[in-house]
Amino acid sequence: MKQILYISTLLAFAVACKRGGDGISPTYRELTEAVYASGNVYPRQEYMVTADATGLIQQRLVNEGDSIRRNQLLFVLESASADARRQAAAAVLRQSQANLNANSPVLAELEAQIRNARTRLANDSINYARFRELYAQNATSRAELERAELNYTLSRNTLRAQLNTLQRSRNQIQVDVANNRSQLVVSEVAGRNTRVRSFVDGKVYEVYKDPGELVRPGDQLALVGSGQRLYAQLAVDESDFGRVRIGQSVVLKADVYPDKVFNARITKRYPKLNRTDQSFRVDAEFTDNYPDAYYGLTVEANIIITQKPRVLTIPKAYVVGSDSVWVEKDGKKQKIRFQKGIENFDVVEVRGGLSETSRITLND
Repeated sequence: MKQILYISTLLAFAVACKRGGDGISPTYRELTEAVYASGNVYPRQEYMVTADATGLIQQRLVNEGDSIRRNQLLFVLESASADARRQAAAAVLRQSQANLNANSPVLAELEAQIRNARTRLANDSINYARFRELYAQNATSRAELERAELNYTLSRNTLRAQLNTLQRSRNQIQVDVANNRSQLVVSEVAGRNTRVRSFVDGKVYEVYKDPGELVRPGDQLALVGSGQRLYAQLAVDESDFGRVRIGQSVVLKADVYPDKVFNARITKRYPKLNRTDQSFRVDAEFTDNYPDAYYGLTVEANIIITQKPRVLTIPKAYVVGSDSVWVEKDGKKQKIRFQKGIENFDVVEVRGGLSETSRITLND
């Protein structure tokens, strides 16, 4: 288990054992067990600003390091095709609306045909009634009566068909108006997409495009994220991951700040193993002060697993194998086993087998 050495409690571990002329004795001290991790600092609400329209970048209104506000204008695209589509959609909508109003030439023609059909039906109805009276008086033939009845029926059916045609035309024009209005809205949205705005209050970390460059939907324009809410993305060795828990304290150090220590707390564990370096990812939120918002800032960390205020300890350098030491008794050296507890980079907890009066030595 690797450890980093900037934690203040660890600095005292290597110097506190009682020494004699030819050995040392275990001593009581505070002991902190920690898991080493390394990683980087990233902003919350991080996202990639992308283009939603095709066009040339007319204006770039931000630079790397700029602070930005939500809905702030970042880029302006110039797109002649979007303007042309918007104008065409507006013209089609106006035409379809004209086809629906009272002076519509399409509907006026259908209404004229209906008036003619009504007139023809009225005439054929009168003619049919007259032939029925004549036939009742034996003044006309059966064939003439049936011809008059047929003309009346055809006129009635023609009127019904004309009325249906008028209603269908009205309905279709209404659908056309709705569709054309939607197309105009889509084209107007596409026009608005030429003005790219921020979704967050934050900071610009990187800009990828300059004025004059052609962009298409999906092209990356800039990387932005929170300038205040930062977190550490840490990699924990596979062998140590099982001891990491949500809520554990973390102490972090960055080379950019050689004299500063930052405190954080584990907020998330990720269950997927990174096979490249055999590590698991954990996230830690800063709990008090935090570094400046430098994207990807490298940090090293100690995740505090256990803290004991007073335990019996010996230096790791005196441990033989995994759980044995050489002790001196009556002027003779002998190798004995002891019960080992927690450990860090420098010292090991003694849970049994040794006492403060034991004299341990190196096997020179």
